[in-house]
Amino acid sequence: MILQISSGMGPVECRAAVGGIYRALSEEFPDIEMIDSVEGEVEGSYSSVIFSTDEDLSDMQGTMEWICKSTLRPGHKRKNWFVDVSIIPEPDMVDDSVTGDKVKIESFRCGGPGGQNVNKVETGIRVIHLPTGITVSSVNERSQYMNKQNALKKLSAVLRETNKGNRDSRKKEAWKKHTQIIRGNPVRIYEGEDFRLTFERKEKEDL
Repeated sequence: MILQISSGMGPVECRAAVGGIYRALSEEFPDIEMIDSVEGEVEGSYSSVIFSTDEDLSDMQGTMEWICKSTLRPGHKRKNWFVDVSIIPEPDMVDDSVTGDKVKIESFRCGGPGGQNVNKVETGIRVIHLPTGITVSSVNERSQYMNKQNALKKLSAVLRETNKGNRDSRKKEAWKKHTQIIRGNPVRIYEGEDFRLTFERKEKEDL
């Protein structure tokens, strides 16, 4: 699954909290892998971190609290800092392979220059990407081989663009979560500069 830890519009201490909580979670769940991040203004801080894990961390979705007197602003009285943890829908990435059993290649007759050979030789090529059903064709080249190469190149470009669009959608979804922090009723509380876990809300077991 993919999750995001975000400081939202909070102050610098919230960005320090994102970094500290991410590091604490990485120690707790070693398979965590950072996908994307926006660094904060001080070392080790982040405005947001998007990461993946094979663990089911759905219970961690919500607000997390860090209780610590600010070392960044020593005169500041506040010591409760909140960050948001959200599950980010995984993008529907398509299989962009255009080789082997992933494609079906068909030839067909096509009009255009070429004299009598146009009606006798099937030089047009249609390539169908079987996982998605996306179809492209090429008729501009004089040989079937060249049309096949051209069609495969076009199909590969279409699949890359499709995946880029899906990744962009994930980023937009992550940004919406970035602005929706609810303070209070935390799912976890960390304390101190070493980010000790002192509270974890457990869902009630089904009776």
